Amino acid sequence: MSDNIGPAVSRKPGRFTALLISLGIFAGASFVGYLFHIMGFPDTNVVVVYLLAILLIVWSTKRFLYGLFFSVATTFTFNYFFSEPRFTLSVNDPNYYITFVTMLVTALITSILTSRIQREAHHAQKKESEIRAINNLTNHLTDARDAEEIADIAVRSIGDVLEVSVGCLYFDETGNPENTYIFRTKRPEQRELRRRTEKAEELRWRINELRTPYDETDEFYDFPLYGKDGTLGIIRIAREDIDIEDRDLQELIHSMVDSVAMAVDRFRFIRQEIHSREEIVKERYRANLLRAISHDIRTPLTGIIGTSEILLGKQKDPEAIDLTRRIQSDAQWLHSMVENILNLTRIQDEELELKKQPEALEEIIGSAIERVRGHAPQYDIDVEFPEEFLLVPMDAKLIEQVLINLMDNAIKHTPPDRQIRILVENDSKARLQRIRVQDEGDGISEEDLPYIFEKFYTSGSNKPYFARGVGLGLAICETIIHAHGGTIHARNRADKQGAEFEFTLPYGGETYEPEHFDRGR
Repeated sequence: MSDNIGPAVSRKPGRFTALLISLGIFAGASFVGYLFHIMGFPDTNVVVVYLLAILLIVWSTKRFLYGLFFSVATTFTFNYFFSEPRFTLSVNDPNYYITFVTMLVTALITSILTSRIQREAHHAQKKESEIRAINNLTNHLTDARDAEEIADIAVRSIGDVLEVSVGCLYFDETGNPENTYIFRTKRPEQRELRRRTEKAEELRWRINELRTPYDETDEFYDFPLYGKDGTLGIIRIAREDIDIEDRDLQELIHSMVDSVAMAVDRFRFIRQEIHSREEIVKERYRANLLRAISHDIRTPLTGIIGTSEILLGKQKDPEAIDLTRRIQSDAQWLHSMVENILNLTRIQDEELELKKQPEALEEIIGSAIERVRGHAPQYDIDVEFPEEFLLVPMDAKLIEQVLINLMDNAIKHTPPDRQIRILVENDSKARLQRIRVQDEGDGISEEDLPYIFEKFYTSGSNKPYFARGVGLGLAICETIIHAHGGTIHARNRADKQGAEFEFTLPYGGETYEPEHFDRGR
């Protein structure tokens, strides 16, 4: 990358240099005027030479006061050396007064106009330089491949254009300043180095609470890099190198800082997008693997469950009966987990299709209880139904899976000597049915409650009666209920006797009479 990112704006010469230039031009004009006088040229030619000298003085020194001073000086010089009587300020011919006034006014106007043109040209040149510097900076930042290269380009660009010592300090994605940052001095003998971030926590607090365009420290002016997700970092410029009261300089700094912030924000967005794509690919591979394994396991599991039922009917030895029941219970638990995994893969691939039709919730709950009792016969599950009988549109197989998962979750957290209840209520005003599954366990801890419906999240309890789980059941329940247009919530019971899961099934503007219900599913 080139060291010079933007062209430097032409500067005024120093006062002593400007004075020498002005005196040189003035002396040269006087000499030319003297030659014209010797050669017999009219005095008007000498006046023109002096006017030209005023123009050159203002143009070369870029100082209006010099032009003003030499406008007066040339008038008196013309009077002293070239008007009769010579070598005196006296005037014999009154017409010379008109000449002097005209010469002075013309010189002043020339000085003023030239100075104004100089200022406008200087301003235009400065703006052009700033725009070119920002464009060059933006072009270089576009080609940056990582955050380190962005920081390097930023400090080089800002340092070269402003001729300052500058650093670029990043904040990580959690909003904390990095331990070290790149810093570039304006001294040729020591250009780029890495400096340690001092008082990082205090710096973070100051930048986050900043209500002004920049922050001041004993050594730096800190200009924050803002992105759409918060503070990305800061650009640090040495206090001794800039006049912070210069509004034009502040605008240029903020423009360059904004360009750097956009580059950092774009880099972070691209990195997050790449990470998201990688996660999607990993999730797809994981889902395909789970689906393949689940399909291969489901067939032998069905055979194991069927065989265990046959063996239970033939066994007479109590120990053999107990062993067979354990086999059947584990096979049914594994079968339920396989069903959950298959549902999960269908949900992730957006293949979960609802096959809604009017269903009697009583029958679905009864079927779910029978399946649960197959592997947990020691638990009592009570059900309370409303007096009003309704047929609610739903996918019976999926809602049955929801009930099984909720009851399995209740069993996992409830000792065998305690009760599990299912309460069904009809909310005619909201036109939905509420189903609550209550247990008498220890409830849900405050740490677990916010994450209870996340995939693969399991409670950290070590109770001996807890069954094993992989954290899929509740996540699938939430997805199925949301697909039906309902809601699902988890909370601890008001009487503090356990946990309660409640889900709703809307039935909209239609209700169904029992005789219209086709029970042949």
